[in-house]
Amino acid sequence: MAAFRDMEELSQGLLSLLGANRADAQQRRLLGHHEQVVDRLLEAQDSAERLLREILTTEKEVAQNLVDTKEKAHQGVAELQQLEAELQKASEEDIHLKANLFQLTSELEGLREMEVDLQRYVAQLYHRISKIEWDYECEPGMIKGIHHGPTVAQPIHLDSTQLSKKFISDHLWSLVDTEW
Repeated sequence: MAAFRDMEELSQGLLSLLGANRADAQQRRLLGHHEQVVDRLLEAQDSAERLLREILTTEKEVAQNLVDTKEKAHQGVAELQQLEAELQKASEEDIHLKANLFQLTSELEGLREMEVDLQRYVAQLYHRISKIEWDYECEPGMIKGIHHGPTVAQPIHLDSTQLSKKFISDHLWSLVDTEW
């Protein structure tokens, strides 16, 4: 930059020397033109230095953004790995729970079958002891059926809304033959 300023001073000195000489008018014009070119060159150099500083500032900002973005990416990867591990653990637990549920469902189904069998057995036992054939399709609140006694079949028709549970129980037990 100092060299350009020296050239400018030299150009001005030459212009003043040549100013006395008329024959060198064309040379003065060329030197004037040279001076304008040098001025433009100095302005371009100043602009280039300013742009270079702006570019360096922008590069620093971009580099910092890149570092920040890489850090966020590393954090995202770590978070993703943690979530994948949690998902794997939850999947394993889900498989274990499903296996337990299947086992418990199987056991429950077996218990239900046993309960049905037990209810059939109890119903058959009550039928053999009481010799009562129940009417399961009667209206709610009514107790209907036929007692097959030792000599004759007798219909049963009781209204549970009108009679006490004790009376109904005692009446039904009174129908059972106590002689074995």
